Amino acid sequence: MVARRLADESVQPASFAFNEENQRWAEGRIALYPAGRQQSAVIPLLMRAQEQEGWVSRAVIEKVAEMLGMAYIRVLEVATFYTQFLLQPVGTRAHVQVCGTTPCMLRGAGELIEVCKSKIHPEPFSRTEDGALSWEEVECAGACVNAPMVTIFKDTYEDLTPQRLEEIIDAFHAGRGDTIRPGTQIERLNSAPEGGRVTLLEPATATREKFVPPPPPPETAAPAAPAAPAQAAKPAPASASPAAAAAATPTGPGAAPQSPTTKGRPSDVNEEAAPAVKGPAPQAKVSEEKAEAEQQRFKEGEHADGKPNDAMRPGAVGAESDASKLDGGRAPGKPVSEAASDAASGDPKREAPEPEKAVQAEPETINPIREHGGDGPIFTAPEGSPDDLRLLTGVGPVLAQRLNDLGITKWSQVAALTPEDFAELEERLNMKGRIARESWLKQAEVLVRGGEAEYIRVFGKKSR
Repeated sequence: MVARRLADESVQPASFAFNEENQRWAEGRIALYPAGRQQSAVIPLLMRAQEQEGWVSRAVIEKVAEMLGMAYIRVLEVATFYTQFLLQPVGTRAHVQVCGTTPCMLRGAGELIEVCKSKIHPEPFSRTEDGALSWEEVECAGACVNAPMVTIFKDTYEDLTPQRLEEIIDAFHAGRGDTIRPGTQIERLNSAPEGGRVTLLEPATATREKFVPPPPPPETAAPAAPAAPAQAAKPAPASASPAAAAAATPTGPGAAPQSPTTKGRPSDVNEEAAPAVKGPAPQAKVSEEKAEAEQQRFKEGEHADGKPNDAMRPGAVGAESDASKLDGGRAPGKPVSEAASDAASGDPKREAPEPEKAVQAEPETINPIREHGGDGPIFTAPEGSPDDLRLLTGVGPVLAQRLNDLGITKWSQVAALTPEDFAELEERLNMKGRIARESWLKQAEVLVRGGEAEYIRVFGKKSR
């Protein structure tokens, strides 16, 4: 690509002004930003001006800069950076932007450029004699997986061949650009494999059983430590203090000389030759008993000091309600033993409360059809048995019933929905953008053509 510069002075208009409607829109857009941050509206204003004039002129850049209090060069930097801003007069019916980045180039973008040169003009940004068409090469347009592709105004046309691009250009030149479906131009859904799934076609054969851990080994009493010889010196544990280590080391006239020690442990102790070192020390046994007692007290809801275990519960409503379910309905911080005695006493004031019953919502309160203009049909249901709308991916039993209530009972009705139908249907069902996002029209067309078998052939999977 070459550097993006403004058009020649011979085609630059003397001035620019938003029309009345766009001026109100621009002022409202600027007001969305906090004080001192209005310059963030530069891209929306430039795009609105381009939609009004067809391209971004020098006068447009100056007008937007004045409205936002920006230097001209700052707005020029934005306009020349983004390729969606057209800096020269372009075709009134189509301006074809051919992606020339590596993925598209490897997949045939060069052939698409040759088509533009032959069908429109040998030079980019040069229009046809009637001014209807123009073209240019741009950097990545964001549809690499469906390369090669072109962008015409706000829509992309992907998986192109030179022949298909010729058909698209002819349609726009004749004023029939709305008859061309945007997106992929081959038989596949969005970016799924062409012709359906190509991997993991074999049915699953492996089964996975639930893992059950083996039972723990039976507890056995620890063997008593062998008695140490009277003359054997028993070293202090490594964690003992220096004073304890010094007390454990024999001293006196008959004591053997000691080698230098590290952290209170003789450096030349042979553990294999001194079995007396092995086995739990009496202090360790006492610690285990104390730990077991502490654990039992925690299970009963008390600390070692006898106070209730409620350190984590003050003010925590959710934690209290969950604890009452787990502990059999006892009050937060109340020991299990006290809760059990309350229940056994038969006192109705002290019995554990029954679990709350689930609240059943009234259908009228959650029905989006009622929230958006009543529950009457807005389409005329055709005669004959209804189709199974649940074969559309994203349509479950509840949504299928709602569609039937609105008069949509056939796949062919879904395939024939217009943009106005989209808006009305999504408003009644409170699901803005879902029809386009889940490609209902494409799915319905395939189901009308051949039912579920055709759906599997095209998309490589069952609909549900």
